[in-house]
Amino acid sequence: MDATPGRTLRLLPWIGEGAKPCFLITDDGGGRVSRMADIAEAVRLDMAARLLAHADDLLPDATEGQLRYLAERLTEALRDVLRVAESRGRRSVEEA
Repeated sequence: MDATPGRTLRLLPWIGEGAKPCFLITDDGGGRVSRMADIAEAVRLDMAARLLAHADDLLPDATEGQLRYLAERLTEALRDVLRVAESRGRRSVEEA
């Protein structure tokens, strides 16, 4: 999927119907949806960092149930972080 000339294609940090990726086509990097996406990315990265710190504390004495729950949350966080990285990578290539 390519943006039209003069416009940027941004992968958003959330998914749409059917778990399909959402994109924003814009010529204004500071628009309302872009700002919402920036905030959503920051929240996801912060949550992943907090979860990782929690995992460090929990792992030495975790029960099987706690490990399963932690693995599920870490998987979700990793998926979010990879989406943010992909989005930012796309934008840095477009800016170059």
